[in-house]
Amino acid sequence: MKPTITAFERSPDCGRGLARDMRVRWALEEVGQPYDVRLVSFSGMKEPPHLARNPFGQIPTYEENGLVLFESGAIVLHIANHHSGLLPDDADARMRAIAWMLAAVATLDPPIMDRSLCALFERDQPWHAQRLATLDTQVRKRLGELSRHLGDAEWLEGAFSAGDLMTVHVLLRLRGSGLLDEVPNLATYVARGEARPAYQRAFEAQRAVFAASSPQGGTAEGDSATTIA
Repeated sequence: MKPTITAFERSPDCGRGLARDMRVRWALEEVGQPYDVRLVSFSGMKEPPHLARNPFGQIPTYEENGLVLFESGAIVLHIANHHSGLLPDDADARMRAIAWMLAAVATLDPPIMDRSLCALFERDQPWHAQRLATLDTQVRKRLGELSRHLGDAEWLEGAFSAGDLMTVHVLLRLRGSGLLDEVPNLATYVARGEARPAYQRAFEAQRAVFAASSPQGGTAEGDSATTIA
């Protein structure tokens, strides 16, 4: 039986690949696992059927053979544990890759998301410029730390892993901010992730949903909502 994931019926990222179902789609594409998608509206996300899958009323969720999971990191880890290609066979290397998965969601994502929300929702506040500058400093600190670890390497710990998948997707939210461009090895690292055929397939699948639901045919250029999802 194919797994079923949930995704936005109409994503606020406007087809830019920022919504967190993208991480799950990408992981499934990397391991060659076909999957079905259940599209959920914003109102449907808060109704009992979806809340039974995710008590916080968010996407993505994952269902397979009676197993129901929420949280993109947990879902990607499950996929990586049950298919080859996303985690190393060596036990120590495997744990390092998992550590990077956790770092992506617990260390890198919070300041990046805070910055995105500030840039989008707090622009009219008198303290916006000062707060944004503070958040930029926090993000630059994390990017510098990540950059020093990566150095000239292609991926974080040898071969591409689920740790890279999660990290690249988190960093993509900085596109358009200029912050990623300040760190050339990270900008190149993200571009390598985007160039992977599995990423491209996942991106096109996610974007197709927005295109189908958009009266403008999926055009997302200039839409400020691309900073959230």
